[in-house]
Amino acid sequence: MPKFAANLSFLYQDLPFLDRFAQAAKDGFGAVEYVSPYEFDKAEVADTLKQAGIVQALFNLPAGNWGAGERGIGCLPDRVEEFRQGVDKAIDYARELDCKTVNCLAGLAPDGSNSAALDRTLIDNLNYAAPRLADAGIDLVIEPINRRDMPTFHLATTDHAEAIMAEVTSPNLKIQYDFYHMQIMQGDLVPTFERLLDRIGHVQIADNPGRNEPGTGEINYNFIFAALDRLGYSGWVGCEYKPSAGTSEGLGWMNPYRKER
Repeated sequence: MPKFAANLSFLYQDLPFLDRFAQAAKDGFGAVEYVSPYEFDKAEVADTLKQAGIVQALFNLPAGNWGAGERGIGCLPDRVEEFRQGVDKAIDYARELDCKTVNCLAGLAPDGSNSAALDRTLIDNLNYAAPRLADAGIDLVIEPINRRDMPTFHLATTDHAEAIMAEVTSPNLKIQYDFYHMQIMQGDLVPTFERLLDRIGHVQIADNPGRNEPGTGEINYNFIFAALDRLGYSGWVGCEYKPSAGTSEGLGWMNPYRKER
């Protein structure tokens, strides 16, 4: 049965960030994830998790200036030292929050950049980060993101992710498989997921079009959740969607799984 994590960067936007943890637990989520914990004291976040009785499923490596539109620095040749400092910071937070998976966002390709050079930087950065995270008992994932929402995002398909992973020696590097992004970029969702199952470290969901909750678009999530069970996927399923109404009011799609659990 799927285990759902509330993405607090998308859900419960009407609440202060640290108040979202308890509400997610109240609504039946077993874990939380979000873009970044670094704006908060790590001990305070850890205490918030403990008080809510909820698990930290995922957060990102430091991803640059998010407010200014940056979406990761993993592929940027002029940000390597910043990336390496971010790895240390992420490990520090992950240990405090008992988080077992961290995501590396590749970033947006600069105008006029050379794709091969961006690949080389990303590969070198992952070869630096992955073994250090492994030593701390943490998996590293990379996430293909669709180019309709982010036209210049460097890593957009699972094929590209596989090619990058082939150049990284540490076995703790895996794919973050977001069914919403992959529906836009590739389709053929369940067969692709099944082929990559041993290389998938985290799952995220949203429906398409609109990036709203399951049941609002074209993706058959009942079929997908059944497939995750059939294939033995035991990781978290991150709910990274835009609620079409309020978050709690729009959780009817999760009722069968909450009742079964």
